[in-house]
Amino acid sequence: MQVNETLAEGLKRELTVTIPATELGSRLSEKLEDMKRRIRLNGFRPGKVPISHLRNLYGKSAMAEIVEATVSETSRKALTDRDEKAALQPEIAMTEDEAEANEILDGKADLVFTMAYEVLPEFEIADFKGITIERPVVDVTDEEIDERLNQIGEANRAYESVPRKAKDGDRITMSYAGQIDGEPFEGGADQNAQITIGSGQFIPGFEDGLKGVKAGEEKTIEVTFPDEYQAAHLAGKAAEFLVEIKDVAEPGEIAFDDEFAKRLGLDSMDKLRETIKGQIENEYGIATRQKIKRQILDALDEKHSFDLPEKLVSQEFDNIWRQIAHDIEQHGKSFEDEGTTEEKARAEYQTIAERRVRLGLVLSRVGEEAEVEVSEEELQRSLYAHVRQFPGQEQQVLDYYKNNPTAIQELRAPIFEDKTIDYIMEFADVTDKTVTKEELLADEDEDDHEGHDHDH
Repeated sequence: MQVNETLAEGLKRELTVTIPATELGSRLSEKLEDMKRRIRLNGFRPGKVPISHLRNLYGKSAMAEIVEATVSETSRKALTDRDEKAALQPEIAMTEDEAEANEILDGKADLVFTMAYEVLPEFEIADFKGITIERPVVDVTDEEIDERLNQIGEANRAYESVPRKAKDGDRITMSYAGQIDGEPFEGGADQNAQITIGSGQFIPGFEDGLKGVKAGEEKTIEVTFPDEYQAAHLAGKAAEFLVEIKDVAEPGEIAFDDEFAKRLGLDSMDKLRETIKGQIENEYGIATRQKIKRQILDALDEKHSFDLPEKLVSQEFDNIWRQIAHDIEQHGKSFEDEGTTEEKARAEYQTIAERRVRLGLVLSRVGEEAEVEVSEEELQRSLYAHVRQFPGQEQQVLDYYKNNPTAIQELRAPIFEDKTIDYIMEFADVTDKTVTKEELLADEDEDDHEGHDHDH
């Protein structure tokens, strides 16, 4: 194998690799000898097929396999010999000339290919010991527990059918079919749907149209979808729904007592309140961690500046932009509606893509030096948590991950990142700051700024 460097510009590298025809010929001879021992052909005793006959029958296809395996093997070796890590899989280019390709497959010409890639940048990890972190803390109040308790009560409230006309607070069971300009539309029909009048579950005007109905009645309700409706093809459109009322039921009283708690599987109201408090604290804990993580990432980003592999940044930008374009299209919006232009949005998300790649590389290096490991058990936990998000399709999702090692790596990356953040946190200077629930939960677009592990 002969390797010549034809480009070394910043992080970009290009190599020309030459494998002599004699080496390919030796590999082909070995492969044909192996085939001779195993193959069964009519007219020949086992192991007695002449090599020349095998070469005529299988020489080209066997050489094609050898070329593919040799390119894969030698491209990896070239990187190892140069002590380089490619940011992404190198781009391999071979001759497109059919005559030249046939010469190689016939064993009459050397195999020559080029490798184009970017190397991971060399950089020093800045001292992150003593990063100042302000940990936002929220005290769970009795009022919040009461509010959550009331929501649970509403969700578990008993209803009793009544023969009278429906009024505010009643639960209606109905079937409906909607039309726009006389044509049915997707998502516009349902059987045995339930709605509580006054809950605001349906589009404006629909619930008002149910006031005064009785079980067994049919009614046409005319409404207009809001201009800001999430399904862009329905926004601002006038529609009419033919509704068949199946049941009108009034709400029963909710008694918050030990019996209520026992129906939910808990021993007493005290235990229920304690459980609710724990759930809220857990939710706040997740938000607190997100704020801490943002501060750590901000500090790391500020401390590091180095050249980034263009293709990694481009890949990250494309991922972000695909999601942005999808969201814009889904909501029937334009960049102008969001108070910006496409050009400005692209510049903003380019900066975010660069930040993500930079932080991904920094966290990768910190985790590597700290010997952060993701255990098989942690990976399995993450996999099963992901599988549970697809009820009824669990086996298909499991099979997908089992057959796609890259997908498993995508589950591994956030675990590695979180454990690395925890490691950095051990060295941080943390002070608690009591904040309001609103301050804690205020959205600061953390998702746009998180680092992602690329090297692991």
